[in-house]
Amino acid sequence: MMATPIFGRLLRPVRAGVGRTAWHHRATNQAPECITVTSAAFLEGAPIPRRYAGHDVGDNISPPLRWSGAPDNTTELILVVEDPDAPLPRPVVHGLFFAISAAGRGELREGELSAADGPARVGLGSFKRRGYSGPRPVPGHGPHRYIFQLFALDRPSGLGEHATLAEAMAAIEGLVIGRGRLIGTYERG
Repeated sequence: MMATPIFGRLLRPVRAGVGRTAWHHRATNQAPECITVTSAAFLEGAPIPRRYAGHDVGDNISPPLRWSGAPDNTTELILVVEDPDAPLPRPVVHGLFFAISAAGRGELREGELSAADGPARVGLGSFKRRGYSGPRPVPGHGPHRYIFQLFALDRPSGLGEHATLAEAMAAIEGLVIGRGRLIGTYERG
């Protein structure tokens, strides 16, 4: 059944909350915010272009991301993409990617997180989805924030394929030495 804008308006005050994102988890929240994350597709706090929105809304292609400022002793990067404005008890995980090389080029090209042979190992997002799942908020619910959170680790996480966000947070506790984020928005009328 397709959600209508009226349904979204009724749920507008219901939000999971940014305080429940990976950014505020005890495994990550003490790390310095030393990494700058940017995208050529959208600016901090600005709308994410429709191209990067989820199935049946956009092309569900991951946006290009760049970063700088990861500590020199970083061995692995983990990217978590979450929507804290979903009308659910917890933010929706739109992507969990790990084993991103710290020695790499400091960027993920457009679509790389959508590809089966991308530069990262892929965990499970919400609803057991693997890979990048673009913005697709409830119509009429208002603007949703999509937080691209990058965490630098000083040792490998040891995470296997199909890891969940809860498993990732448990595995990286005590390993996070830096973090950065980029926030974009998306709204459906």
